[in-house]
Amino acid sequence: MDYQTPRFFRVVQYARRADRDVIDMVSGSPDWDPPAGIRDGLREYADFPADDFQYLPSDGLPELRDHIAARRGVDRDRVIVTNGAGEANHLAVFGGLERFSGNEILLTDPVFPYYAGRAHFLDADVGFVPVEEQGHLDPERVRERASEETAVIVVNTPNNPTGAVYDADVMERLVEIAEVNDALLVSDEVYDHFDYTGRFSSAVEIDSPNVVATNSFSKAMAITGLRVGYAIFPPEDGPTGDLLERARTRHMLTNVTGSRPAQYAVLRALKTTGPEYYADIRDRLRERIDTFCETLEAAGAEYDRPEGGFYVMARFDGYDGHFDHAYELIDEAGVAGMPGQAFGDSRSEWFRFALMTPRVDEAADRLAAFFSR
Repeated sequence: MDYQTPRFFRVVQYARRADRDVIDMVSGSPDWDPPAGIRDGLREYADFPADDFQYLPSDGLPELRDHIAARRGVDRDRVIVTNGAGEANHLAVFGGLERFSGNEILLTDPVFPYYAGRAHFLDADVGFVPVEEQGHLDPERVRERASEETAVIVVNTPNNPTGAVYDADVMERLVEIAEVNDALLVSDEVYDHFDYTGRFSSAVEIDSPNVVATNSFSKAMAITGLRVGYAIFPPEDGPTGDLLERARTRHMLTNVTGSRPAQYAVLRALKTTGPEYYADIRDRLRERIDTFCETLEAAGAEYDRPEGGFYVMARFDGYDGHFDHAYELIDEAGVAGMPGQAFGDSRSEWFRFALMTPRVDEAADRLAAFFSR
């Protein structure tokens, strides 16, 4: 696969150039309002004294790190606030390649393309473990594929693009596989607020020196533009404690620090946002999932109903999920979705649709009309 050209950019740019109305089902940018605390925090910050517009500690606003640590049940010293989950993942994966003896990064197939792109960027060997029919990763297949050459195993739960949610048993088995192979498990948990099963289990709930969990507030608070993420590393006084110090150093050398106003606004929102905010969003997304999947079924498509996240993968008989067909859906159906080809080999006949638009009903009808011709 070619990971050198950003694949999402290619489809989005094609849709923008179209001569017709196109419903965007490529972007993972939420279409709902952020919590009131975000705007309140930014307004408050505008009136702060000059000293508050200077550098903050490199590893993040201390009180924000306190909130993250309390939520995850870890010590604050293990938390680094990053420039989104992208940087958090980069620090974790790069650190794992440096710390452990192998040079292989093991990924699932299908996989969010940025993981594979990062692996190639770091000049690592890349291995893939195909998911099962319903989009779940079987830990035993990971066990069969992992070896002494494996330095990092990357998992994402709830998963993009399959919507699979991994429970405590799966996470424990994946951690054990990482330990046996002297590798690092990097668990990307950015969609943790979008679990519709109640089975989600964070990797940091497992006491292991071979685990880094990454996350961000971008999706849950609908603030992808503020770029506030974080990583939770193993304790510094443990056998892999150098992972934390290396990440701190690399984060400082790359960014110096993060955005003080953005981190303050997130902290304000954490203090003032109740669980009903996230529950309302999940209810809204469940309705969209119901609508979209019902129409897909009526159109005779095969699909995986997501257990988490807000993406649906679907396959239309005789219509492979290649870029040319994605462009045809834009031109002929007025719907922009990501071709499965962008996510790997195992779902190359599928498409991934992001339900981040209030026009889900209309998009589903357009697809049904196109495939019933």
